[in-house]
Amino acid sequence: MTNKMWGGRFRSGPDAIMEEINASIGFDQRLFAQDIAGSKAHAAMLAAQGIISKTDAAEIRKGLDAIAREIEDGKFTFSRDLEDIHLNVESRLKELIGPAAGRLHTARSRNDQVALDFRLYVRDTIDHLDLQLKDLQLALAEKAEAHAATIMPGFTHLQVAQPVTFGHHCLAYVEMLARDRSRLADARRRMNENPLGAAALAGTSFPIDRHATARALGFDRPTRNSLDTVADRDFVLETLSACAICATHLSRLAEEIVIWSTSQFRFVKLSDKFTTGSSIMPQKRNPDAAELVRAKPGRIIGALTALLTVMKGLPLTYSKDMQEDKEPAFDAFDNMSLAIAATTGMMRDLAPNAEEMRKAAAAGFSTATDLADWLVRTLKMPFREAHHVTGSLVALAETEGCDLPELPLKLMQSVEPRITRDVYKVLTVENSVASRTSYGGTAPKNVRKEARRWLKLLKT
Repeated sequence: MTNKMWGGRFRSGPDAIMEEINASIGFDQRLFAQDIAGSKAHAAMLAAQGIISKTDAAEIRKGLDAIAREIEDGKFTFSRDLEDIHLNVESRLKELIGPAAGRLHTARSRNDQVALDFRLYVRDTIDHLDLQLKDLQLALAEKAEAHAATIMPGFTHLQVAQPVTFGHHCLAYVEMLARDRSRLADARRRMNENPLGAAALAGTSFPIDRHATARALGFDRPTRNSLDTVADRDFVLETLSACAICATHLSRLAEEIVIWSTSQFRFVKLSDKFTTGSSIMPQKRNPDAAELVRAKPGRIIGALTALLTVMKGLPLTYSKDMQEDKEPAFDAFDNMSLAIAATTGMMRDLAPNAEEMRKAAAAGFSTATDLADWLVRTLKMPFREAHHVTGSLVALAETEGCDLPELPLKLMQSVEPRITRDVYKVLTVENSVASRTSYGGTAPKNVRKEARRWLKLLKT
């Protein structure tokens, strides 16, 4: 008896362990829409080129549409015996339309077929993630406009550094996400080449039209080298890399939400929608959504590392190792989407505590740089000297147990006699942020203008 899949070359079936390690239908069935779209484009091209009849092409298309409906309705039975999505679809097509189904695989291999399906899937994923990231940017920009003048401490080393506004802080993440979207767009642009027609690895002797299938499937052009085409998984690696960077950005924001929502900070509050309680401590409100977003980069970076490790030593062209590209990528893309959705929800839900943030911004000598700048502007002091004088004044304030705005003028003048009462005008946090009018600075008028620019851009 010949093997049920490979015909005359194999005289017996595979061992049970071989079936277990070889089958991919458990996870690659999610590629069904891309597989059917590719097959329809391929069949139409074969007919247009006179390689198969128009009647067979019409039957193939009709059968593929029926299979798509069965899968969408949950009525399709996936078989592990048929190994993968390609053979499952082809087998069902034969049941539906008979011998004409066997003509579909003319001038095609599973090598270029899976390259096509996965490329289409990743392209669709990028489009989905881009829309999600745009919505997150919108949520952040809306929060930025509403809180353009809400003062909070800016940190370096998690120590109070200078006063900024909460709106300015939100816009920092809008910028990060813009770069993330740009990286995904770059990956999409590079991957948007049609692999169909590379066949197993060498191309085909049939007079196919790869440009026609490229147009039908929304590609810019066909790939140029058949060996590279079936060997390539750069498009997955590059997308996973962009996702890993994006997940890192989301994780940084999630960490800040975790810190800000503690009783030690009390900068923000999340509602019951994005927090959980404790099974033993009734007072607890845990920012679990943020903590889980913070954890997602572990899975996404892990997927990138896994695929890099799979690909690093493979000779050209296709090796079965490359079947290991999908499960980590699917998991990473799913979790990337979930992390974006959770972060967007949290940002729309999050309520800033303006009083606590201002209080924290006014502590820790946060206007020391404003004092140094005043010494430079007013007393024409070199900045390094002004820095030294300001440091001495901070040390004096620490000794007196007060912050800079409360340090008496006489004590200031004991360090630098030329200091006048005008210095106190720059020592309030309100004046500090208002003075930061340089391009990209935290002045409320800057933040408001930039938030509105982003909102207009994102809503266009």
